[in-house]
Amino acid sequence: MIVDLKLTYPSGLATAVLINGFHSQGDKMAKNQVRGFMKYFSISFLWGCFQWFYSRSEDCGFKQFPTFGLQAFKQTFYFDFSMTYVGAGMICSYLVNLSLLLGAVLSYGIMWPLINQLKGRWFSVSLQESDMKSLYGYKVFLSVALILGDGLYNFLKILIVTIFNLYGRLKKKNLNAVSADDEQQKSHEDLKQNEVFLRETIPMWIGVVGYLIFSVLSTIVIPIMFPQLKWYYVVIAYILAPSLAFCNAYGAGLTDINMAYNYGKVALFVLAAVSGKEDGLVAGLVGCGLIKSVVSVACILMQDFKTAHYTLTSPRAMFLSQAIGTAIGCVTAPLSFFLFYKAFDVGNPHGEFKAPYALIYRNMGIIGVQGFSALPQHCLQLCYGFFTFAVAVNVARDALPQKIGKWMPLPMVMAVPFLVGAYFAIDMCVGSLVVFAWHKLDTKRAELMVPAVASGLICGEGLWTLPASILALAKINPPICMNFSGPHS
Repeated sequence: MIVDLKLTYPSGLATAVLINGFHSQGDKMAKNQVRGFMKYFSISFLWGCFQWFYSRSEDCGFKQFPTFGLQAFKQTFYFDFSMTYVGAGMICSYLVNLSLLLGAVLSYGIMWPLINQLKGRWFSVSLQESDMKSLYGYKVFLSVALILGDGLYNFLKILIVTIFNLYGRLKKKNLNAVSADDEQQKSHEDLKQNEVFLRETIPMWIGVVGYLIFSVLSTIVIPIMFPQLKWYYVVIAYILAPSLAFCNAYGAGLTDINMAYNYGKVALFVLAAVSGKEDGLVAGLVGCGLIKSVVSVACILMQDFKTAHYTLTSPRAMFLSQAIGTAIGCVTAPLSFFLFYKAFDVGNPHGEFKAPYALIYRNMGIIGVQGFSALPQHCLQLCYGFFTFAVAVNVARDALPQKIGKWMPLPMVMAVPFLVGAYFAIDMCVGSLVVFAWHKLDTKRAELMVPAVASGLICGEGLWTLPASILALAKINPPICMNFSGPHS
């Protein structure tokens, strides 16, 4: 893929260019970036600590500040002073942040208030707000429709592009196989990269034996952990996974899009449907995770190999680093999860850690098991409309001239505020506004410092979560509650 087919792998290549740039431009630029990172990391960490003192309960603190008025606050339109989201907005493109804002305006600004007025006609007044047959059901299933429409279109598009591109490259390679001066046309740098990269190749037997050992272990262990997923489904998943992983890794090399989640969704629907009503939901979710993990790690590893190829790094060293990181992750990931799960109200639709994709995937599994009977009244027609909208927007982006097509919104991004709310879209747009203003004032310094400043903002507040969770586990509550309310009637 890297040497023979010369796939680009844009993210891996961009990382390699950044690493090479650090080494070629001396350490002055790196020192400025590290200084900027540490400065904004400290500010973000201290701001997270300061906010904590005013957040005694869920309805207290700066996150409850009605920036645009109480009426807008009720519809989640407010700035919640999250440095994490501001930093993420500085890194994400303008299109991503504007798509988030469009989704927020469409959902919490227009649709949910209108549907809520139909309470008593479209859904029962007696239902709780978190019931899937009430307004919450529309929020979940319409976001699912957008994600499925976008995912299915991109899945089919990249699969078709992959097949045609692979066929064309292999055909061209066969035609040029006898070309004697092919090597002479390569630059000295290309030859050097290929020589270093191929000098320490990883033997095929390591991949085959490792895959077989872990397949057997998974086939034994996963059905014990999740009896709903039968052992023969695990075997079938591991037989199909290598070809799916190849397609995903090849497609990412062309487009820089990791389609692992879409392969997982296909497995989710298939396994949920064939496993029956009793076991289908859990079997579908576990099978989805299994396929997604295998397909995703192949894509990520290829991105890193592209970085290794361009930076003259040993692929064996890169592979060993991945293996060590994975082993450490097997310990730290469950511990981190349980720390969060014990300290915070994870999954609460009204809390800080909503876990929206957990709910989205669960309801995809419910649709796979129960069919469309799981949807509230008139929700199916709305889902058809949003699914069609997602496909149409993608078709328009590909069919229209680039000047117009590049401004088409991203349906999968629009779907997130449907469920989470508008506040984090506003935070992200504030990040975009900071970047825009910085580029207007000093473009050269902005290009240098934006990634470092954004990373500092994200890491600082993110790290404050650790002491905050320890304080929560120790039952130490913040001393002050700051909240806002309108005039009493």
